[in-house]
Amino acid sequence: MSGAYYRRVGAARPSHLMYTGGIGSLVDLPNFSVLVKGLESWTYGGVHGYDVDEPRLRAAVNRALQLYGSDRITELRSAPWMEGADQDPKGQAAQQIGAPVIPFPQWLRCTACNELGPIGSDIFRFINSVPRAPHEARFTHKGCGKRKKEPLAVAARFLLACTAGHLDEFPYVAFVHHGESCSEGVPRMKMLDHGGNQAARVTISCTPCGTRRNIQEAQGVQGAQNLPGCRGRHPHLDSFDEEGCGQAAMLLVAGASNQWFPITLSALALPQTGDEGLAKLVEARWDELRKVTNQDAYDLLIDIPMFSYLTDHDATALIAAVQARHADQAGTATPEKVGQEDLLSPEWETLSAAKLPNPTDDFALAHVPVPASLTCLFSHVRQVERLREARALVGFTRLDAPDPEDPDLVTRVKLSRTSQKWIPASEVRGEGIFLRLDEGLVADWVTRVEESAQMIAHLESYKRFRTNRRSDRLTGAFDPERGWPGERYIALHTLSHLLIRAIALDCGYSSASLAERIYAGTEDDPHTGILIYTAVPDSEGTLGGLVTLAEEEHFERIVRSALAGARHCSSDPLCAERLPQTPADFLHGAACHVCLFVSETTCERGNRFLDRSFLVPIGDDPSIVLSPKELTG
Repeated sequence: MSGAYYRRVGAARPSHLMYTGGIGSLVDLPNFSVLVKGLESWTYGGVHGYDVDEPRLRAAVNRALQLYGSDRITELRSAPWMEGADQDPKGQAAQQIGAPVIPFPQWLRCTACNELGPIGSDIFRFINSVPRAPHEARFTHKGCGKRKKEPLAVAARFLLACTAGHLDEFPYVAFVHHGESCSEGVPRMKMLDHGGNQAARVTISCTPCGTRRNIQEAQGVQGAQNLPGCRGRHPHLDSFDEEGCGQAAMLLVAGASNQWFPITLSALALPQTGDEGLAKLVEARWDELRKVTNQDAYDLLIDIPMFSYLTDHDATALIAAVQARHADQAGTATPEKVGQEDLLSPEWETLSAAKLPNPTDDFALAHVPVPASLTCLFSHVRQVERLREARALVGFTRLDAPDPEDPDLVTRVKLSRTSQKWIPASEVRGEGIFLRLDEGLVADWVTRVEESAQMIAHLESYKRFRTNRRSDRLTGAFDPERGWPGERYIALHTLSHLLIRAIALDCGYSSASLAERIYAGTEDDPHTGILIYTAVPDSEGTLGGLVTLAEEEHFERIVRSALAGARHCSSDPLCAERLPQTPADFLHGAACHVCLFVSETTCERGNRFLDRSFLVPIGDDPSIVLSPKELTG
């Protein structure tokens, strides 16, 4: 590459850098693709104000990453951005602040002559000379024939990846020559695409020696034998594993949906309890309070004027908070469950509490009477007038999606090569509706349905699902039933989807602008809550239309519409009779895109664990229906 150019090549929303194109992923730009680099390369230009303050989420991140003491994450940072990038392309905003990327794959193909070569071979030119049009950034093929205008060069679309999360260039030269050198000296490659959308229609050739090979010979299990072993490359970290990887490399097409899966945690900002307030005080004044580990130390400080603020707190609770922080830093704290569930329990307690918490700038609840005709199904309906959700990216996987219930099933790739004090985060503000189903109704339904043929079929399919997706690299004990969400989760999740679809038709929000949080609890601590809320980072999240639907006259109509719509699907009777049976391993019953599925950004479980036959009478067994007869006819 040669010539002067501007550094900025595009823009992305903060949520995109969390869920679609985060660290280690490929991002498609109009003329080429780039890979987002690791945390060491991110540039904030010394500008502050990016911190996403959410102590509960930060603590969960440290537990998930098993970080203690001086290695702990102390900041959750939003994506770097500064106003002025368009107005002053040579200023700090455009030149020093932003998410760093590199072109990847780094083999390019000329769109005119099909010549294939590495980006550093000096046959390609990078052009990005219009500062206010970064979308015009492109690579061209220098000296291609006698053309007056240099033709566009695009990224060659093949890569190598492995189950350990490594990503590498496809070895075009070695592949074509079967691991040998070109007999004519310096190879010159071409990629001939015969059209269509199948990789088997692509031929790689070497012009000097005439050797040709179809990419089909690199596909599948047999094709992996024609590829070199994985070199252990993490291009986002500029690193190779010194001892090699040991895993087989697999052909991957750039842009494939399995090239990157984010591992994230999220939490709602809740009003502080007394214990949380003490923990925050201890964190903020740690240098002053770190020695207050017993009553004697507390008594020594209480008479000193600068420590007068201690009189506002219970001595025993303060000492316990200091001791807990010491244990947490040393890594000797009592192990807690790591994952989304330990973040959901405090939210359930706040949302379902008999006494509503005092409103804050981030969280406000209002009680709404349950319509008389719906008291048979719901015990509480509450308007969440304000909420703030914080989200953190803790890693990613390749080829296989992460399993939140079995984190060791797939290898998590780190976001940085060296220890960092922060990880990427984002936040959204919005509104929502919280629903609490009648506990007695749900408990009776669970008793009726847990041994039914339908629920057993769901459980057996879940076991097959986990068994079929179990990594061959794992040799330890494997419990295929681990992570089974249980009967009440399926009922709550199905009802949530029915309501989301009905709400989207009534409130003005698109279904993709809504999200759900299911509070099913555990077998020992069951919950019956559903939170439907706006989850978009712009003004659409706070229009007020969703909260309004919790009012009596609207809510009854929404619920009845949702349940009535569940009685019929244009895909019936196929949809109504669907139930996973051997050897099928799909995780839904009577559910499809017509009646229950919602967008991927809305559903917390990827449209799994859904079956409307448990909500309304569409099957042959009315005893498995949760909804009371007065609502379903």
